[in-house]
Amino acid sequence: MNIKERRDQIETRISELTGQIKKISDDLDQPLPAHLEDQAIDLEDDEVLERLGQANQQELRLLNDALGRIADGTYGICAKCGEDISQARLDAVPYALICRDCAAGN
Repeated sequence: MNIKERRDQIETRISELTGQIKKISDDLDQPLPAHLEDQAIDLEDDEVLERLGQANQQELRLLNDALGRIADGTYGICAKCGEDISQARLDAVPYALICRDCAAGN
């Protein structure tokens, strides 16, 4: 995958995450139901949504950082050893900062 395709892939994922975060925020803004049993279920669901929203926000930050590395020409270069990060790793983790060997502690 060339750098333009990778940037497009990252931007598409950012768009998806932004939509998911907005939906989660909208769901969390809904008022609680009147019945206590329903409130307990909704509060439990809200905890799950909040954690999902936090995970989405973290991924969004990582993807935006990856776009920054694309812009400055350091994308795909391991921040630890300076070697190229494999395309397979970038396919799996497009915001990867380090290569597979460094991630494994080698």
